[in-house]
Amino acid sequence: MGERVPARVLLRALAPDFVGSVPVDTSPLAGDGPIGWPGYGGAHARAVERSGESESVVCGTGTVAGVPVTLVAFEFGFLGGSIGHRTGMRVGAALAQARERGTPVVSLVATGGSRTQEGMAALSQLHRVATEMGRTRLAGVPQLAVALDPTTGGGWATLASGADVTLAAPGAQIGFAGSRVRPPGDEAAYTAEGQFAAGHVDAVVPAPDLPAVVARWVRLLTGPAVGPVPPPAALGAAAPPGTGWEAVSAARAPGRPRAGAYLDAYFDWREDIRGDRVGGVDDGVACGFGWRGGRSVAYAAQLGTPTTPTGFRTAARLVRLADRLGIPVLTLVDTVGAANDGAAERAGAGGAIGALFAAIAEARVPVTTLVVGEGGSGGALAFASSENTWMAPDSYFSVTSPEAAAAILKRDPSEVPATADQLWLRPQDVVGLGLARGIVRPAG
Repeated sequence: MGERVPARVLLRALAPDFVGSVPVDTSPLAGDGPIGWPGYGGAHARAVERSGESESVVCGTGTVAGVPVTLVAFEFGFLGGSIGHRTGMRVGAALAQARERGTPVVSLVATGGSRTQEGMAALSQLHRVATEMGRTRLAGVPQLAVALDPTTGGGWATLASGADVTLAAPGAQIGFAGSRVRPPGDEAAYTAEGQFAAGHVDAVVPAPDLPAVVARWVRLLTGPAVGPVPPPAALGAAAPPGTGWEAVSAARAPGRPRAGAYLDAYFDWREDIRGDRVGGVDDGVACGFGWRGGRSVAYAAQLGTPTTPTGFRTAARLVRLADRLGIPVLTLVDTVGAANDGAAERAGAGGAIGALFAAIAEARVPVTTLVVGEGGSGGALAFASSENTWMAPDSYFSVTSPEAAAAILKRDPSEVPATADQLWLRPQDVVGLGLARGIVRPAG
């Protein structure tokens, strides 16, 4: 662990014009605090003298990437960044001010949790913070958090993990349980890298890169495009296939452009979100926000593998976040179907698929879909817009795969190609059925 950087230094690295503009109570602590903890008054006074701060959090405003923001930073040098009753009041005031001004919130969290010397007067501040965060979400104001070392207890459970996007410092101790109260073993679970692997952190960002990454996220979360956005241009075949089986073969061809290539071609740059926030990551689904023509577009893309319940939940998280922030969505369909093994069923496949159907159906922002490869059954349809879906020439969309259809109908495997023709799954068939708006062409 290196030398800790004071909160105001961190704040000015992100926003050189930072100013503490949130009204706060800076009067000396009365006695030994709300529950009269012996010696607490003296410890608090010494923390003020050492840190130069009147409490464990610094709040104010500044400019990041040309956007006015509200900033919250914990001063770990003040009683370990612990959350006391004045800490909660300051954070709550900062969030309320952010709503009033419509400015995104950037929180730099470094805390050991609630302050023992204030008892329930401290712990109850988590209600205050959670309430203000909820009101901020409902107001459509973005919240970005950076979990520094350490981020534990209520600071992790509210400001950090409850943000729309959560970044973390490499090697940081992160978790609800602090190092002195958790059981021994499995130390990796309580690190930034462990939380990233489990899908609770969107990115682990080295300190030198943090200002630039935060700036990118502020731009992405506050600069929505005017939708609906156009579908990407075709990157592969220029003409649709002649038969159903040719459509399936083209979509399965190893050299066919995948969703990652489409995302790279469509966006100037982009940042991913990661995980479903309940402990899962599906590396076959890419979700995040991209910058295109000076505006932000959200994306959820299948990368060609069977989509797991985690993948559907991550996509639903993305769509709901984009809808709350007024950012249009692009989805890319490419899957043989939803994962259908026992593990997927135990993980709630049906509910997860249903949650994504609901997120897209309920979205107030426009959703644009391009089928770039295989469109296999309900696992593909859940990613698709019901009103604005397009087909790539080397794609197909089907009620089920030709192989599964033949098996269901008790046909010989030799009849699979003919079954594909009967399924009306070619791009032009899907357009003819009125289920897609058209077939995209190559750029130019």
